[in-house]
Amino acid sequence: MNYYTARRLGDMAESLGRLAQAFDDGMGKGGQLTRDDGLAAMQASAALVCEDCSKCNLYADSEKEDSYYLYYLLRSFEQKGRIEKEDMPQMFQTGCRKKDAYLAQLNRSLGRATMNLSWKNRFLESRDAVVSQFRELSVILDEFSHQIDSAKNISDEHGYIIKKYFRKYHMAVEDLMLLEYENGQKEAYLTVKTTNGRCVTSRDAAKLMGEAMEGTKWSPAKDSRSIITRQSATVRFLEDGAYRLLFGAARVPRQGEKFSGDNYTVCESKGSQVVMSLSDGMGSGEEASRESSQVVELTEQLLEAGFTPRSALKLVNTVLLLAGAEQHPATLDLSCIDLHTAVLEVMKLGAVPTFVVGQEGVEILEAGQVPMGMFQNAEPVLMSRKLWDGDRIVMVTDGVLDALPGEDKEQAMSQFLEGIEEMPPQELAERILDFAVSCIPSPRDDMTVLAAGIWKRRG
Repeated sequence: MNYYTARRLGDMAESLGRLAQAFDDGMGKGGQLTRDDGLAAMQASAALVCEDCSKCNLYADSEKEDSYYLYYLLRSFEQKGRIEKEDMPQMFQTGCRKKDAYLAQLNRSLGRATMNLSWKNRFLESRDAVVSQFRELSVILDEFSHQIDSAKNISDEHGYIIKKYFRKYHMAVEDLMLLEYENGQKEAYLTVKTTNGRCVTSRDAAKLMGEAMEGTKWSPAKDSRSIITRQSATVRFLEDGAYRLLFGAARVPRQGEKFSGDNYTVCESKGSQVVMSLSDGMGSGEEASRESSQVVELTEQLLEAGFTPRSALKLVNTVLLLAGAEQHPATLDLSCIDLHTAVLEVMKLGAVPTFVVGQEGVEILEAGQVPMGMFQNAEPVLMSRKLWDGDRIVMVTDGVLDALPGEDKEQAMSQFLEGIEEMPPQELAERILDFAVSCIPSPRDDMTVLAAGIWKRRG
């Protein structure tokens, strides 16, 4: 069944990928006003204004393949929004009897061409959003197909002892499937009911899973049943990661502002992966807060729906482009920690560096400076690191770094983190913010710090 399901999902992923490619191949890209647009505008202006006059030969000269002048007029119109008399050739300025009427009509015609081009580009952006969703959905299905195909069924190894433990506490396990994935995480599906007429919480049942499988700790899935009754039902359990993560946050708005333009969220995506996201809206105040809040909320929804962090970043960037967010771009900084393998994946669009504090010092994970909602094909910068017991992760917005002394802000932060003693993440976040604020007379920008620590579970 796993093989069949994986093949079917793989076929669906391939079909969606081909569909996205067909969209890409089927239509051209939008751009600037073209030579044909300019010639059409000149022809329309001549028909409406010039009548049978043929003194200047403006259209005939521009129609030549090597006409530089037509290109010059189009670029002048794009830069200034209109063509002035001084942009026209000398023979037109001295010989044309209807200069003003011709220029007015030419500007109107080019204005309509620009508006049509704008609508065409808007349509192409909408089409690109659909293509992007097809492509990313194809990636998700392909990853899910691989996950199913590589999942190891270990039901026979542990089924008997699990049923025995549940029976001891008056629960009958009618059916059971236990899977182990590539990263070592286990997932269990139990069709179970109580035999004494009482109810048992899924959390208590998860403790029995840990007793039956020594050395493991389990929790009921968030989307699973919370109570086991005498009616048979399937309950899903997930093995807890070998590591646990604690986080803290501290922030202060720009002086004189009621709202901070920075927003953050910490959520658990599919499996035992914790995702910390931090967004810095352009500027400060309520508008910037709204922009960055939209970014983190959209990202969290996509991650909870099963999108990979990279796919989520690209889709949110596309949504912001279509919403006209190029006027109010926002950065996005993601840190994803797998609690089974302690692998950190950092993804950034325009965000400042992330700092990893370990036994060997402080590592700076840097990225580019392109905010979200600026470019359609903006690629997130991806970095991956293995974390160890006691390592700490520090994420900040640019307001924190800019407040630090010296020219090399990243190095100043690194030196501060190297000299700070180990402390709980919340205290660490507050200490970093206090240090940054102490370096300036007053906050010139919104300042936010996220700090997290990862520790191996004991017992």
